[in-house]
Amino acid sequence: MTHLRKIMLEELQRRHYSEATTQRYIRLVERFAQHFHRSPDRLGTRHIREYQAQLFTLQKLSPGSVTNHLCALRFFYIQTLKRPWSITDTPYPKKTHRLPTILSQEEVAQLIDAARTPFHRTILMTLYATGVRDAELTRLKVSDIDSRRMVIHIQGGKGRQDRDVMLSPVLLDELRAHWRRLRKKSSTWLFPGNRWHTGARPIDTKTPRHACQYAARRAGITKSVYPHLLRHCFATHLLEAGADLHTIQILLGHHDLKETARYLHLSQRHLHATASPLDTLVLRGRSQQEE
Repeated sequence: MTHLRKIMLEELQRRHYSEATTQRYIRLVERFAQHFHRSPDRLGTRHIREYQAQLFTLQKLSPGSVTNHLCALRFFYIQTLKRPWSITDTPYPKKTHRLPTILSQEEVAQLIDAARTPFHRTILMTLYATGVRDAELTRLKVSDIDSRRMVIHIQGGKGRQDRDVMLSPVLLDELRAHWRRLRKKSSTWLFPGNRWHTGARPIDTKTPRHACQYAARRAGITKSVYPHLLRHCFATHLLEAGADLHTIQILLGHHDLKETARYLHLSQRHLHATASPLDTLVLRGRSQQEE
């Protein structure tokens, strides 16, 4: 497995998968191999179906978790082993679509103000001001900040697509203050890694996740707060402020407008703008129990 692990790692890195996804995919393929006590290149479709069934029945995993396992195995068989993969033989389970919990703008302000460090505060502000994914934030470069055009260039986003997002004047001031605070100015990364933020590599996705968790705890916010939630807040609050869906789609980097349309279900402005049919009924009086 060591040789196959190395090949898989190289393929994942070549295709610019995030560090978190890379480690997760490798870990899931290794679990698959350990389950059958055999090298994964000696396993086939029958084993994948059997493994998928036990993930549901024995481990009681959710459809989303089982899909993650299948995505890792699919990458391994197609990209590492160069073998065909049949969706018909190993179908993905149907996902349960749940709407995310959204923070109000007041709660977002409380979250940012409760950041444990100035570095965390800058991260939280950047996530909310731009709607970037946490992996995209970690790879932001100094050269991506275009203060003349007031945009931020997002390079190699999901699907290896580039896009531009707006650069808020408030965020620009914060980023300049963040730059002045850095002990060692990186020639490349906007958010350098290691404890003192002086590393040659950028932060990993644990940093924005911890920034969210610590700030939520300090702010007394009981909702589950994570980096992608601030992306949801960015889109929902834009929609409530009057931005159109197509603009939000471009800013988020969605390929399908259906992905963006989900925020209609979260926008209070759109929910409150539609009257309930109960309001149009002519009722005779109060309920009998009240009389």
